[in-house]
Amino acid sequence: MDLKILGTGCAKCKKLEEVTKSAADQLGVDYTIEKVTDIEKIMSYSVMSTPALVVNGEVKVAGRVPSVEDIKKLLS
Repeated sequence: MDLKILGTGCAKCKKLEEVTKSAADQLGVDYTIEKVTDIEKIMSYSVMSTPALVVNGEVKVAGRVPSVEDIKKLLS
């Protein structure tokens, strides 16, 4: 599973990375996680508010930090 965290490195971006890793670990999925901080790359996903979570090329969440349980649902 290819996971990307889109954001400039703010506290919310770091929190999204933490909860995403936690959810993926709890599900036992094989994943890679990448932090995307380049504004042009973030805009290429049509994301206007960060942080955002991209799962296998598809934006699943933008502008908020969902709970571990919510992310587990997105990854299942």
